Amino acid sequence: MLEVMLPVVLKYIFITVIYLFIFGIIRLIYLDIESMHRIKSIKSGNFPYLKLINQRDQLSFKVDESYILDKDLTFGRSRKSDIVIFDPFLSGRHVKITLNNGKCAIEDLGSTNGSFVNGTQVVNVPRPLKDGDRIHIGQLDFLFVNNIKRGV
Repeated sequence: MLEVMLPVVLKYIFITVIYLFIFGIIRLIYLDIESMHRIKSIKSGNFPYLKLINQRDQLSFKVDESYILDKDLTFGRSRKSDIVIFDPFLSGRHVKITLNNGKCAIEDLGSTNGSFVNGTQVVNVPRPLKDGDRIHIGQLDFLFVNNIKRGV
């Protein structure tokens, strides 16, 4: 009896593994296409943005490839934040990025795990951002890209 059941069980396990593999490939294709649309909107705009450095498929939560900084934005786990990311190492309202006359600044909102720019912790006052700065919040690393075109 066991000799008859074992091939059937192995067949179903093999089919399940194949379906999971196909699902993983489709998910990666979807994420790639979605990020291409976002990059097109970034290139056509005149706003700075944050570019995710981490590999999204290695994170256990959803995060976008990039975030356009076209207004003041708060990042955190709380639904009261403008950008909600369910990273367990982010506070409810973790950081605020302000945009003022084409210049951005980052401010830690009293987060538990802190916020870092180029390895230095952001404390007490907003820290101005410049093109190429690396921002670390929770488990996430972003590159700040100042996409504002200067007048000729």
